[in-house]
Amino acid sequence: MTLQGKKIAILIAPRGTEEPEFKQPKDAVEAAGATVTVIGLESGEAQTNNNDLDAGSSYTVDKTVSDVSADEFDGLVIPGGCVGADKLRADKATIAFVHAFFQQAKPVGVICHAPWLLVEADVLNGRTVTSYPTVRKDIENAGGIWVDKEVVVDKGLVTSRTPKDLPAFCAKIVEEFEEGKHPQQARSA
Repeated sequence: MTLQGKKIAILIAPRGTEEPEFKQPKDAVEAAGATVTVIGLESGEAQTNNNDLDAGSSYTVDKTVSDVSADEFDGLVIPGGCVGADKLRADKATIAFVHAFFQQAKPVGVICHAPWLLVEADVLNGRTVTSYPTVRKDIENAGGIWVDKEVVVDKGLVTSRTPKDLPAFCAKIVEEFEEGKHPQQARSA
């Protein structure tokens, strides 16, 4: 599999994104040949967390969400972390950015608490997804079908539950990004 020539966006929240859910997918996509752009709410550095509470590493934010468009990218990764996902879903520009990937039928990978952004973007109706278990009711209330599986692929949307699922998640996002646009991805936008 190769992602040579593909441009992938990955979101990061200040002091809140779960480090393994950010770093491992980023590394996997880069190892497959993609160019990854770190998109944040603020410019500068963003510190990740481990287990939602412990400080992780700092990463450079390449661009802020207000400076980018989904048109510039071939796919999107949304890492979890309860704190980070909550910060990201509260930002209207971030939600519009996420929604645009669905409108454009581009593949999206989402893990752990990050499906909260899909709830806010109103793109879950009729979609089969998984997440961290406490997000289940939010997904169902948004019209999604929640299942308890390591990784779920629904026409370009890849979801996983927790950091334990990262090997399967990373393999599937690379596969979906390689396949490119999925016309049925736009059905829930």
